[in-house]
Amino acid sequence: MISFANAKINLGLLVTEKRSDGYHNIETVFYPIKLYDVIELTPAEKMTFQVDGLSIPGGGTNLCEKAFELLDADYGISPMHIHLLKNIPIGAGLGGGSSDAAYVLKMLNEVNGLGLSMEELKPYAERLGADCAFFLENKPVFASGIGTTFEDVTLDLSGYFIAVIKPDIHISTVEAYQCVMPQTPALDLKRAIQLPIQEWKYHLVNDFEIGVFERYPQIEKIKHSLYEKGAIYAAMSGSGSAVFGIFEEAVELEDLKNLGTVYYPVDL
Repeated sequence: MISFANAKINLGLLVTEKRSDGYHNIETVFYPIKLYDVIELTPAEKMTFQVDGLSIPGGGTNLCEKAFELLDADYGISPMHIHLLKNIPIGAGLGGGSSDAAYVLKMLNEVNGLGLSMEELKPYAERLGADCAFFLENKPVFASGIGTTFEDVTLDLSGYFIAVIKPDIHISTVEAYQCVMPQTPALDLKRAIQLPIQEWKYHLVNDFEIGVFERYPQIEKIKHSLYEKGAIYAAMSGSGSAVFGIFEEAVELEDLKNLGTVYYPVDL
């Protein structure tokens, strides 16, 4: 079985408070984009994992393996060889690792005939990562809490052109939170996201940007460059370091390659 695990962007991101458990409460809108990793599951004598494409820094168990282990512990599922072709950049705020894990959960559910609903899979996804559960249903949502409480959002950007630039900078979630001060939001994000997209740049904010831009001016330069190229909205996604631009029509951004790798999400 083969699946294509997509990335996401954050449309607005507010860090509202630090919790007693060490996590932070946030408000954001998750939106899926057509930039993909490829995952293949094949039967095997024991569970094995292989990754090609972009290298994944650090050691330890990959989230795809952890997804298998969670379901196997409860259901004794069939062993699989998990082959991941990594294309979504890492340390970018695009949710690639979480998406991979969510898709492995869905694939294992189908292959093993477990018959679990998305609501039944959600607790497993939440144990793997704060934004992992979003990728189970993969539709625009307003997310709150630690990023796992969802409300549907009516939002369709299919008529726009989205481009992503990922600089050669890796920002860990821990580092990003060191750069931000939680605060009560002055913005009603659920209302702001319903404004015409041309007004988003005046209302939507990503609370991580100020601290990250101060530490990494190149990322701020990418955002300004996307606006200079005609973006009607541009922002850093999540905790960075990728920056996306939304355009009214297709654009070529090859002259911005000195700032980072340029991605043009498209249908497969």
